[in-house]
Amino acid sequence: MRSFIVVAVIGIVCLASPARLAAQDRMPPIAADKLTDAQKKAIEDFKAARSAEVSGPFVPLLRSPEVMSRARAMGDYLRFRSVLPPRLSELVILLTAREWTQNYEWSAHEPAAQKAGLNADVIKAIADGRRPEHMAEDEEILYTLCEELRRNHSVSDATYARALAKFGEQGIIDAVGITGYYTLLSMVMNTARTPLPGGANPQLAPFPR
Repeated sequence: MRSFIVVAVIGIVCLASPARLAAQDRMPPIAADKLTDAQKKAIEDFKAARSAEVSGPFVPLLRSPEVMSRARAMGDYLRFRSVLPPRLSELVILLTAREWTQNYEWSAHEPAAQKAGLNADVIKAIADGRRPEHMAEDEEILYTLCEELRRNHSVSDATYARALAKFGEQGIIDAVGITGYYTLLSMVMNTARTPLPGGANPQLAPFPR
């Protein structure tokens, strides 16, 4: 029933025009002549670290340049150098994006998850709000760890023991770190109503509350 409701709401959400969604942006890019010295420095550091323009969650984060730079530095490790392979780190990111109905995050990482080898059926189930069937063992262990942490705000001894045996202590901390980091980005973009790039339609609908 929950999946049916989610699918129905997706249809409603997708009827919203890109222009209307873009008009909701509360924290658009700051004009160059309005940037403070601290913001300019944060932009320079971002470009040096990522070889990319400031976009997505970093546009609203720029309002607090110190937070932006420190968040970017954490992301440099958690996204690109975590001990978890990309297939698993992208799984955690998609779970976080789905929990927060964060469409910018989903649109950026769903293709990355596919490229990293995450099964399309697993991705579809996450988008629908369902526990995926036929996950690989490491995916199932990580999914359960993240699910318990989100729902119960704790992790059972049995789940912790399985995760420890599979990923070690650093792997567990990296998984929790990825969850926390992308939760921060999701909260920032949901607060700022950061629009999807290029006027794309959202792929996720809010869960019924």
